[in-house]
Amino acid sequence: MHASTAHNRMAPTMILEPADGCLCDQPVLISVSGLAPEQPVTLRAALRDEKGASFRAHARYRADAHGRLDLARAPALGGSFAGLEPMGLLWALEPERPFWRLVKRDVRTPFVVELEVLDGHEPDGGRLLARAVHERHFMAPGVRRVPVREGRVRATLFLPPGHSLKKRKKRGSDVPCPSPAPCIDRRMRYQDIWKLICKVKGPGVGVLGISKGGELGLAMASFLKGIKAAVIINGSVAAVGNTIKYKDETIPPVSLLRNRVRMTKDGLQDVVEGLQSPLVEQKSFIPVERSDTTFLLIVGQDDHNWKSEFYANEISKRLQAHGKEKPQIICYPEAGHYIEPPYFPLCKAGMHLLVGANIVFGGEPKPHAMAQLDAWQQLQTFFHKHLGGEEGTMPAKL
Repeated sequence: MHASTAHNRMAPTMILEPADGCLCDQPVLISVSGLAPEQPVTLRAALRDEKGASFRAHARYRADAHGRLDLARAPALGGSFAGLEPMGLLWALEPERPFWRLVKRDVRTPFVVELEVLDGHEPDGGRLLARAVHERHFMAPGVRRVPVREGRVRATLFLPPGHSLKKRKKRGSDVPCPSPAPCIDRRMRYQDIWKLICKVKGPGVGVLGISKGGELGLAMASFLKGIKAAVIINGSVAAVGNTIKYKDETIPPVSLLRNRVRMTKDGLQDVVEGLQSPLVEQKSFIPVERSDTTFLLIVGQDDHNWKSEFYANEISKRLQAHGKEKPQIICYPEAGHYIEPPYFPLCKAGMHLLVGANIVFGGEPKPHAMAQLDAWQQLQTFFHKHLGGEEGTMPAKL
């Protein structure tokens, strides 16, 4: 996508590759041509989410001797980030509204990123030289999105090109397993999910969960048969906030220790010590030792939502103590709680619904961005290995 707003003889132009946008986990190559030799410029990125909240980032650069700027070769001289960071304008985006997390709510539409080149090193005062628009998509061409309503389960089935809902086997289906809705009714019993899993099968069922979803994914793998592989990202080994129910079994939540919550200098709550250990309240342990699932546990070592590394180690101990397969654990230093797909900006602090206040989620922007990129590759490799299917092309660098 090419655009220019300058009217001098150099006619600066911003060039994006791929020009027509890309999937959200893929990098975009950004360059600018037509600048003066060694011209100082500022690049700005802006994105507006589906609720109208704005996210912005900027970085200062200097063109080469030929008047060209290539973000894959030129280091940023400062701004929202510094150094050689070709995708920094995306992973360094910050919300204008404090403590606001970037969330994609409708995967059928892309995020639209507006990119601008300004003369000089003032992010708000330079003359506009060129601009371009970049789209980041969340569904590959040909993928179908099918809402699923089964009892109390609300889910979404994504069908790759060439798959049909009518194509069924006698004992199940060869279509992919549905993704559960982000918010699962706390009263819902796990047998409702089991009924759905029994209907949707192929080489195996995989589960991916983050945060509370990781806790639910761990419970699913513990109670339900047929889940072959599970990736748990910063999940809890204990019930938190509400009771987990399966048939006639209940797992009560661990106690909240509000006296251990501390306030940061910025007025945020740090709740990492605010949950009772399941080693103290054993009845709150999720019975992971029952599971025959193969696990990949992804941990941000600066997670301040709860003690994710401790939980991952307890999962491993309980599985091995009962003769089960040792899970793979990958720990990322300076990564926070929400380890999301590549190039999503870090949510270092924000609203916690259970706490009812803004809390610290942890993480540092650059290490967190690197963790997200590596974790995305690791979990895809893991699922390809244990669930079959062809390996897709994964991004190799920031």
